[in-house]
Amino acid sequence: MSRTVLKSPDEIRIMDAANQVIREILSELRDRIRPGISTLEIDAFAEGKILAVGGVPAFKGYPHPSGGPEFPGTICASINDEVVHGVPAAGRILVEGDIISVDCGIHYKGYFGDAAETYAVGEIGDDARRLLEVTRGSLVRAVEQAKIGNRVSDIGHAVQAYVEAEGFSVVREFVGHGIGSALHEEPQIPNFGLPGRGVRLAEGMVLAIEPMVNAGRPEVVHCEDDRWTAKTKDGSLSAHFEASVAIRETGPEVLGGPLAW
Repeated sequence: MSRTVLKSPDEIRIMDAANQVIREILSELRDRIRPGISTLEIDAFAEGKILAVGGVPAFKGYPHPSGGPEFPGTICASINDEVVHGVPAAGRILVEGDIISVDCGIHYKGYFGDAAETYAVGEIGDDARRLLEVTRGSLVRAVEQAKIGNRVSDIGHAVQAYVEAEGFSVVREFVGHGIGSALHEEPQIPNFGLPGRGVRLAEGMVLAIEPMVNAGRPEVVHCEDDRWTAKTKDGSLSAHFEASVAIRETGPEVLGGPLAW
């Protein structure tokens, strides 16, 4: 991880444009994701949109943290009990009642955009729908804490307090992160912890805030077959929402446009 970097207004404008591409992809997927579609089809759609604007998929070819295979996809496609880093494949076909997290990143004009959304596939159960609602709500509460003078842990505390009050759990193993000319910059942003700890937030910081919420316990396991996919240890459903947020004098600015689902 690199040190914390403050961005200029011009840099934030480029990052806003980069994130707008990702947010448009995620918005269009709300109509495209349906029973019968493969995660590879979703991947191809996202890659086409990124290449059409002169961008480069940020995740494709990303090195494995422990020396495994590079990530092969443009998106991470994580279904049901998969928390993050699901590998898209032609044989992974969505069925009625699934939920799927799509995490997408772009490298555009020297800067990165990164966002994620979890979708219902057709009609889903009440418990799954509530999980999505709470995870979305935790991101909204996290963004509200991304303001000058707060500490990094205020963001994670807001997520944890809301999620656990609703009867769900927060994943500990994966965190949000700073973002800019590198996909992953300092500071790391856990989705849990006591308030008032860590780096103080300052104007010009840009943070990829990404709650990962489980219906059951918080523990995860890593799949041995692809060495990327992380699943809930107890087999419970998991949801993931992410936004890149700039710390501005006027308050938190969600890059790519306001949160809307």
